[in-house]
Amino acid sequence: MIERPDVDALMAGELGQFLQAQVQVRQEARTKTNKRYLICAAGLIPLVIVLFLLPVGGFRVWGSVAAGMGAWWWSRLPIMAAKKQTKSGINEAIATALGLSYMHDCPEGHGFMRAKAHKMFPSYTRANHEDLWSGDMAGNPFTLHESHLEERRGSGKNSRWVTVFRGPVITIGFTRSFHATTLLERSGRHRKFGFFGEKDELKVDGQVLQKADMVHPDFEDAFTVYTTDQTEARYLVHPTYIEKLIALEQAFRGQGIRTLFKDSELTIVLKTENMFESGSLDHNMDRAMVQMCVSQFMAMADLCAQLNEAPRQ
Repeated sequence: MIERPDVDALMAGELGQFLQAQVQVRQEARTKTNKRYLICAAGLIPLVIVLFLLPVGGFRVWGSVAAGMGAWWWSRLPIMAAKKQTKSGINEAIATALGLSYMHDCPEGHGFMRAKAHKMFPSYTRANHEDLWSGDMAGNPFTLHESHLEERRGSGKNSRWVTVFRGPVITIGFTRSFHATTLLERSGRHRKFGFFGEKDELKVDGQVLQKADMVHPDFEDAFTVYTTDQTEARYLVHPTYIEKLIALEQAFRGQGIRTLFKDSELTIVLKTENMFESGSLDHNMDRAMVQMCVSQFMAMADLCAQLNEAPRQ
């Protein structure tokens, strides 16, 4: 376990000074955005009138919607930048108190690539990654970042982006050594052709993982395990471990948890709502936002540490 940061101490220190300075920054951002709303309204109204007077058919509707969306996005740029700056300052202070590093925008990283190679994500067209926490946790290397995966669906006017996954991707050095590759996930993800039961094996990352015959049949209804070593899989995945996985899902109202044991690393993927959003335009909410972010991270870190338990005797 890692020690929980003291929110009062954070607010009384450099973070409090930073947030006090952000009060003016956020007020200026609101003013800029309101001015842009007026500018856009003055330009859009004549444009829409012209579009509906010209013989341009269906383009008038598409053009009006596109112009409106563009104007809305441009208008909100100042407050989006201010919220991002505030969020980064809060999360960086929390990370420092934890002995970790924080980065708002980040690449996909090792944990994401490993999870992708082992089919822990649904198919997607584009990906965005943010909120990277990294460093050492309880003596083990640790990284956590959020990924947002979207798939392009439909065509023509019906084309749209659909979120297929949003949530944390966590990699932590394991406290005990193991030699096999073992993948655990909710049952039903990998169906046989024609949907007649689950696949008996998975080909991932150049390996063939066999479906494990677990000792506890009650858990087989909820989880499926694929592995290169049946004996080691049954040692790693036991009733207490399953209970902790379910606790992690419930703590964040998540779903579809997946864990991968490979090369002395534990990779965890969990589908949740957007997390660590500590930036707010209302400075009166700053302490509550800091408290929320600390609570979210500590709950995630503590439960992950429990998954990464010491060897059983």
